[in-house]
Amino acid sequence: MASSTNSLLVQGYEVVIGFETHAQLSTQSKIFSRASTAFGAEPNTQACAVDLALPGTLPVMNKGAVERAIQFGLAIGAHIAPRSIFARKNYFYPDLPKGYQISQFEIPVVQGGEVSFFLGDEKKSVRLVRAHLEEDAGKSLHENFIGQSGIDLNRAGTPLLEIVTEPDIRSSLEAVAYAKELHKIVTWIGICDGNMQEGSFRCDANVSVRKPGQPLGTRREIKNLNSFKFMQQAIDFEVRWQIEQIEDGHAIQQATVLFDPDTGETRAMRTKEDAADYRYFPDPDLPPLYISEQWIEQIRSQMAELPRNMASRFQSEYGLSDYDVNQLTQSVALAQYFEKTANACGQAKLAGNWVMGEVSRRLNVDEIGIEQCPVNPAQLASLIARIADGTISNNAGKQVFDALWTGEGSEVDALIEAKGLKQMNDSGALEKIIDEVIAANPKNVEEYRNGKEKAFNALVGQVMKASKGKANPQQAGDLLKAKLA
Repeated sequence: MASSTNSLLVQGYEVVIGFETHAQLSTQSKIFSRASTAFGAEPNTQACAVDLALPGTLPVMNKGAVERAIQFGLAIGAHIAPRSIFARKNYFYPDLPKGYQISQFEIPVVQGGEVSFFLGDEKKSVRLVRAHLEEDAGKSLHENFIGQSGIDLNRAGTPLLEIVTEPDIRSSLEAVAYAKELHKIVTWIGICDGNMQEGSFRCDANVSVRKPGQPLGTRREIKNLNSFKFMQQAIDFEVRWQIEQIEDGHAIQQATVLFDPDTGETRAMRTKEDAADYRYFPDPDLPPLYISEQWIEQIRSQMAELPRNMASRFQSEYGLSDYDVNQLTQSVALAQYFEKTANACGQAKLAGNWVMGEVSRRLNVDEIGIEQCPVNPAQLASLIARIADGTISNNAGKQVFDALWTGEGSEVDALIEAKGLKQMNDSGALEKIIDEVIAANPKNVEEYRNGKEKAFNALVGQVMKASKGKANPQQAGDLLKAKLA
């Protein structure tokens, strides 16, 4: 059986995936109370009377949560409902104090929209059904309790935006690419910190398989995927498991499953409920939410440049490709780093290549973000300018970059001088070296004149060796060709 769902078909089956993502909104207080949303407090120290559902308490809507939902809707090109309502989603869990969750069902605040991303160099789009506001539940703790469970209600009432897609995703790689792009959007506009380890960005994947052209298969929902690596592993296993079940003659039962990273397997947690099982009805304690066009436009005017708009601007201003601008707008900080570098050196394409290449490589090796990059945009711009004007070669540029990165020096020109990396641009001196190389390599000269291009490359290599790497390769090649003509 195939080990990955990254092709269009797996053993003749089409993979169909839809996503539900809970993004914790970056408000300082909860969605219906003034209790703190800060992470890491002692259990049950950040749950007030409203969060505990004590008799007589009433929810009050957090304006900041609504504003963040509007921001998200604007970022994905969705419709912002002028009127939306809150509902009670009824189910019993020990960590759900009220016995129901306040959510949105019939009329969500954000409707439609899409998220576009690149998978390799291919552009993909996933349609969104909705994004609705709701409160989080508490948390059941099973560790350090022999035969019992503890309940921490600090998270109860934390504001969430649940983002739901159409079943448009067709592979585990597409699923991860979509989740990464969504993560980029919510962190870019500042509505969520995106910390997956702390539960601020949690993904549920609804996975099913079918033969091409057949109706959608029965889905199983993989809950609380909190890393992109585990996300792909979980989906791959679930797809293989479902195909095996169908091939063995078993019907897939709709269920909620969990992924165990230690075994690499999913396991059923409970039978999956449908909307009717939750007995949704409008919450009588909360009036309808009205959002005026004036409010929407006020929020739009205060938002930072969106990634898709910045990518479009980078294309028009700097002449970069779709792929390049997508890579350079992975985060606000990375985009700003590139733009400062490009504007300082006037070489946008070279700047983009360096940011996507050497800079990103070193960031990955050192496991740091662009915010901690030891080479600032002004230094990188100075280095790129020296490559562009022929002072140093690209390979010499990498030596200077390494020295800047490790703190060996801070001035590009000083490092070039200290390391003797200046290219030989004196045509007279270079011609002398070329004459000596031609005289010393008659066989290669003859082979080149007989049409063997490899012989020419070998001669250029000898020139570079004789010049100790200081010859300008382009100039050396041109002079060599002229002398061999």
